[in-house]
Amino acid sequence: MDYEHTQRSPWFWVLPTLGALILTLTWSVSRQTLPALIFAGVGITFLGAGLCFGSLTVRDEGQWLAVRFGPLPVFRTKIAYSTITEVEAARSDALDGWGIHWILGRGMIYNLWGFDCVRIQVGKKTVRVGTDDVEGLVCFLRAKMQSFSIPA
Repeated sequence: MDYEHTQRSPWFWVLPTLGALILTLTWSVSRQTLPALIFAGVGITFLGAGLCFGSLTVRDEGQWLAVRFGPLPVFRTKIAYSTITEVEAARSDALDGWGIHWILGRGMIYNLWGFDCVRIQVGKKTVRVGTDDVEGLVCFLRAKMQSFSIPA
């Protein structure tokens, strides 16, 4: 059983466009002042964030589940199926936010948009992966857990 799903962010076009607009305005107004350098830095940051966090792809890669933000594949992780002990549908909340980060008592979260996610227990660690295909990912991971479990 193979799995690959890509969730797109509504910010994909907003952040790069805003970054390009800020850079254009900064370039046309002034190139030598400190505020111009600050605005240029903000523009470059928005442009880069939009390109790094435009989508979230979750895919089967044989022995592990790969989670990758894109289209620039700067931020990614892999979870070995043999280490997964539990999988369930879950929800994140506004305190969890979006992006990649660790939260005390909640573990790692990889989330692009929305609040639906899959909670994956890896030993004592928790990893939550945001997706708009919760049921599909949970079913896939449970099937993988069964195929990677060691018979007693």
